[in-house]
Amino acid sequence: MSKYDFTKEEFDSRHAAVRRVMAAKNLSYLIVIAPANIQYLIGTRTKSYQEFQCLLFPLDPSRPKVVLTRLAEVAEFSDLSLADEVYGWGGREPEDSIEALQKVLNRHGYDDMYVGLEIPCYYLSVQDHAKIAALLEEKHVTDATSLIEEIKLVKSPAEIKMIRKTTEIALETMQAATDAIRVGVSEREVAAEIYRNLLARGGDLPASPVNFTSGERTCYGHGAPTDRRLQAGDYINLEFGAAYNRYCTTIGRQIVLGEPSARMVELYETVRRATDACIEMMHAGTPAVVPHRAAKKVISDRGLDKYRVHTTGYGIAPGYPPSWGESIHMFEDSTYTLAPGMVLSVEPPVLIHEERLGARLIDNVLIRDDGPEILTTFERGLIILPC
Repeated sequence: MSKYDFTKEEFDSRHAAVRRVMAAKNLSYLIVIAPANIQYLIGTRTKSYQEFQCLLFPLDPSRPKVVLTRLAEVAEFSDLSLADEVYGWGGREPEDSIEALQKVLNRHGYDDMYVGLEIPCYYLSVQDHAKIAALLEEKHVTDATSLIEEIKLVKSPAEIKMIRKTTEIALETMQAATDAIRVGVSEREVAAEIYRNLLARGGDLPASPVNFTSGERTCYGHGAPTDRRLQAGDYINLEFGAAYNRYCTTIGRQIVLGEPSARMVELYETVRRATDACIEMMHAGTPAVVPHRAAKKVISDRGLDKYRVHTTGYGIAPGYPPSWGESIHMFEDSTYTLAPGMVLSVEPPVLIHEERLGARLIDNVLIRDDGPEILTTFERGLIILPC
C-alpha cells in the first residue's frame, strides 16, 4: 500500500488508535520494524524488509514520524509514505544500520525513557536486536511486537474493499489453474500459469510461494511445484495466495484427474465437513478456540486426528515475504475472540504420510455482524477433471 491507497482520515484513525494504546502503556515512541505495521501507519509497498529498517512513531503528533531504511529505498519512502523525514544507511559504502539508528535518534531528540520496540520473527536479526538492546539499555523498553497488530486485526471498510478486489483475482486465477491441469502437464507449468494470472489480473507477487502437490506428494503440507507430470488418477492439492496492494486472499482446492478412489473421497469429505463445521461457528463474539474445536471434532470422530498436522486457521494480513499470516490462530491455546472485520483462513487438513495421500480445503472467511461470509466462493467440492 502507499499513502495514496487510503484517505487521510483513514490514516489519522489508525494513528489515533495506536497512540491511545501507547498512552495506556506509557510509551513515548515506538520503534516499528515489521513491514506490514510500517505500511499500516505511513503507506508504501517497499522491498526494504530485506535489510534493517524502522519507523520511529511518536506518541506526540507534533513530533516527526521518521523512517530509517537502506539508502536505495529513500526515494520510494519519500514519495509514497507519510514519513516526515527519511534517512538511508549503507548503499554507497558499508555502514552499521544500528549506528545509523543511533544518529537518527540523537538528531531528532528521541532520548525519551519509555520506548516500545517491535521484535518481529522475520525482520530483525539476532545481531541487530542485540545492538538495539545495548543502545537502549538505559531506557525502559517494552516489547511492542503485538501492539499495532492487535489493532489491525479488525479491518476497516476500506481495507475490506481492498480484500474483495484481491479475492476476485484469487478466484479468477483458480479458474485459470484448474483449466491448465491435464494429463502430461508438469506441476511447474501449472504454477507458472498461476503466477502469470496473478500479475496479469492486476495483483502483486504473493508473499509466500505456490504450494502444489500431486500423486504421492499430496501427503506434504507445503510442497513446492516440481517437474512431475500429471497422470490419470492423480490426487492434487493446490494452494496459493493472491495479493492486491499487499492485501492477501488465500485459497486451496483439492482436485482429481479422472475417477477418485473411495479413500480420496473419504478424506476430502472429512476435510470439507471439518471446514464447514469451523465456519459455522465463526460468529462475532465467539472465542477463536470454539471453531477450532468444531473442526477437530469432525476429524477426530473419523479416527484421523493424528493426521491433522496443521493449525485450523489464522488471520490473513497484508503480506510480506515470507508470510501473510497474523498472530491470531484458531487453535487450542488461542486467547482471541472473533470480531466483525476480521478475516481468517480456514484450512484443517488430513495428511497421511504412510498412505502417501492427503486432502486440504482452504477458504478465507470475513467475520460480519450477521455471521461469517465465505469470500473464496470457487467450487468447494472435490473438483473432478476429465483425463
